[in-house]
Amino acid sequence: MTVRSTASRLDSPDAVALLGALAQPTRLEIFKLLMRYRPHGLAAGDIGRLLAVAHNTLSSHLSALEQVGLLASRREGRHIIFAAQAPRADALLNFLSEACCTEAPATCGQQSTVIPARRDYVASDRPLRVLVVCTGNSARSIMAEAVLNREGLGRIQAFSAGSRPQEAPHPLALGLLDELGYDVGTMRSKSWDEFLAPGSGELDLVVTVCDDAADAPCPAFPGVPMRVHWGLDDPAAATGPVAARRAAFLQSYRDLTARATAFINLPFEQMELSELQPVLTAIGRMEGATGKSLEQAA
Repeated sequence: MTVRSTASRLDSPDAVALLGALAQPTRLEIFKLLMRYRPHGLAAGDIGRLLAVAHNTLSSHLSALEQVGLLASRREGRHIIFAAQAPRADALLNFLSEACCTEAPATCGQQSTVIPARRDYVASDRPLRVLVVCTGNSARSIMAEAVLNREGLGRIQAFSAGSRPQEAPHPLALGLLDELGYDVGTMRSKSWDEFLAPGSGELDLVVTVCDDAADAPCPAFPGVPMRVHWGLDDPAAATGPVAARRAAFLQSYRDLTARATAFINLPFEQMELSELQPVLTAIGRMEGATGKSLEQAA
């Protein structure tokens, strides 16, 4: 389809169309995800996996966003790649600002409607080694490990552990990951003591995803890892019918993928630790953050 010019000023009907497209929660999350992957975009299947959205539902949402020019698509082999059109959203911000501001917001610059080929990182000889920690190592840290390893494309080597690990990962966490196409065959709950053993290798970053683990005295892991807190509520604490408990795991997964995709799209190989630490801390303030995460990132 022909994408609307991203450089043109919006009129009221156009602005209403954009606002209407973004007013639906799933469409808003799709656009936010693709903004993190701009300008390269993602295949439709990857969008569905990262947001845990069924294919038939996803197609209608992608179509609605593309119709108003917030997304553009291209075919690449067997995949259809969707990319966010940032200037289109910027034009909406300009439209809204004209009524109340003396200055228009800074623009992202004009973007071609020809989407660059999907980015394929080359696996690093020295990937960033990340340990994700929570108390039980049964849900949040397991899901974060899975997403970081798959999305990191060889640039990140992720592990997970617990300060007081459960006997096994939570079945709802494993079931969700398996449903979304992750390899769960080797996933297990384990103590962070395994990463203190001789020969375990040095770490670069420790991410705590539960407040209890953040408060626990952290061992001196080999290397000099950064430590950041991305606190989220424990989905395993949800009660009630299976559907309600599964919804808690879905939300936790989506909150974790938002943080993981923000992280992996950073040029962290070129960043000094002094630059990377505050950015990773700020990621901890994304939607769903616990009070401790907000407090530490303030």
